[in-house]
Amino acid sequence: MAENVRRMHATPEKVWKVLSDGWLYPVWVVGASRMREVDDEWPAAGSRLHHSVGLWPALIDDYTEVLESAPNRSVTLRARAWPVGEAQVKITLRPVGDETDVAILEDAVAGPGRLVPQVARTPMLKWRNTETLRRLAFLAERR
Repeated sequence: MAENVRRMHATPEKVWKVLSDGWLYPVWVVGASRMREVDDEWPAAGSRLHHSVGLWPALIDDYTEVLESAPNRSVTLRARAWPVGEAQVKITLRPVGDETDVAILEDAVAGPGRLVPQVARTPMLKWRNTETLRRLAFLAERR
C-alpha cells in the first residue's frame, strides 16, 4: 500500500466539491486522459465515472466505481484500467483548522499490476499520487 498526505489550504468542503465533480477527474488524477460519462449520483456508493487512461491514440476506456462515500470525509474507489488491472484508492479528508490534510491510500488489487512486487509498486504509486495531490490542491485552493 502506498500512502501520500498533503495539507491543502482549503476546507474539507472545498476539497469535496472537487472530488464531487466527476468531470474534473482527468484534471487531477495522473494517468486519466478524458471523461466519457459521469453517473448523476457521483460520488455516491455504486456510482461510476467512465474515463479513458493513457495517451492518445493508445487509450484504454474503463471506469472507476465508488465503493464507499462519506461526504466531506472520505471516498473509496475501485479504479479500473484493463488490461493493466484494478486499484483500490481511499481518499480521506481530515480538517486542520481552515485547512485539510488529504490522504490517498492506494494499491493494485487485481490484474497484472498486482504481480509487480510491493517493493517496486509502492514507490511508483507514491510518485504518481504526489502529483495527483498537487493537482487536487491547485483546484481546491482556488475554488
